[in-house]
Amino acid sequence: MPDLIVAGAGMGGLVAAAQANARGASATVLEKGDRAGGSMLLSSGVIWRHREFDRFRAECPGGDEALQALVFDRLDRDLDWLESLGATPIERETGNPATVGRRFDPRQLTAALLSTGGDDVRIGEPLREIRAGVPVVLATGGFQANRELVRMHITPEADALVLRAAPWSEGDGLRLGLEAGAHTSAGLGEFYGRNMPAPPASLAESDFVGLAQLYARHAEVTSDRGESYRARTWSEIDVVQWTARQPRARAWYTVPVEQLGEVVRDRTVKDMIEAAERAGAPVEHREGEVTVGVVAGITTTLGGLKVDTHGQAAPGVFACGADVGGIATGGYSSGLAAALVLGRIAADAALGAR
Repeated sequence: MPDLIVAGAGMGGLVAAAQANARGASATVLEKGDRAGGSMLLSSGVIWRHREFDRFRAECPGGDEALQALVFDRLDRDLDWLESLGATPIERETGNPATVGRRFDPRQLTAALLSTGGDDVRIGEPLREIRAGVPVVLATGGFQANRELVRMHITPEADALVLRAAPWSEGDGLRLGLEAGAHTSAGLGEFYGRNMPAPPASLAESDFVGLAQLYARHAEVTSDRGESYRARTWSEIDVVQWTARQPRARAWYTVPVEQLGEVVRDRTVKDMIEAAERAGAPVEHREGEVTVGVVAGITTTLGGLKVDTHGQAAPGVFACGADVGGIATGGYSSGLAAALVLGRIAADAALGAR
């Protein structure tokens, strides 16, 4: 019998298993999908925090301040811990002066975690129920792939959303935690995602990062109903959440030609529009402006199980990753950072509860 059962082999689950094994404990990881790595493998690999804690609070005002403080205070040394396992950063800057962090290759990061915590990873074998006797860490990745839960909590346009995540993140951790007596967090109606090229565009998993349309603040944003919206945040998370609640989860970005040269991170607005056009999105060029059709893409839910500062959701049940909600409520913070920090905390607390 293992010392710890971990549900999910994404970022949070692999971190929890690696932490357990580094302490000399045994961990069995049960993974519902057909591979390890979860949605982390589809990400840009940037693990970051806000440079100033006050900025974190201002960006995510509805979040649990104690959990936010854990992520802020512990992330830098937890990134060092990742490197000690053999994960090598590609970059040590985020490209955003308001944040600090490191970029990893997701595949190499997954391999490094498996090398430490992957002695007993069971692919295609989900955790179906929690039994007494062995502590459990829930790390199943949120509920963004469950259209019914998304429709219930986030938007009636759930069927129109593009899924930018592993297709097996269907809320198993949320269900198991609630069955064990846990409670839900704040922010069940919020999610992190990106607006993507609208149909008939063709999108593959490898396009989830490169085809993101991140220039709403340089555009006039309108819905099919003719309603307009102005971006309020640097991350544009507010824009994608607004888009998700419009008919067909669609919006239109109309960009003046003088804005096409604006740089967002490492791409120009023109670069992103051209990528959308190559993918097959509806793009119309008129004198003085370009209009692009976009659709909301959901990456991860921001609400989930409520946990304490030990990652505990219920007696003998701990959680990390996107199964934990209430950290980024009202805004945007790094999900990979929270998974890393709470993955280690949850494993330590679960093993202490044996």
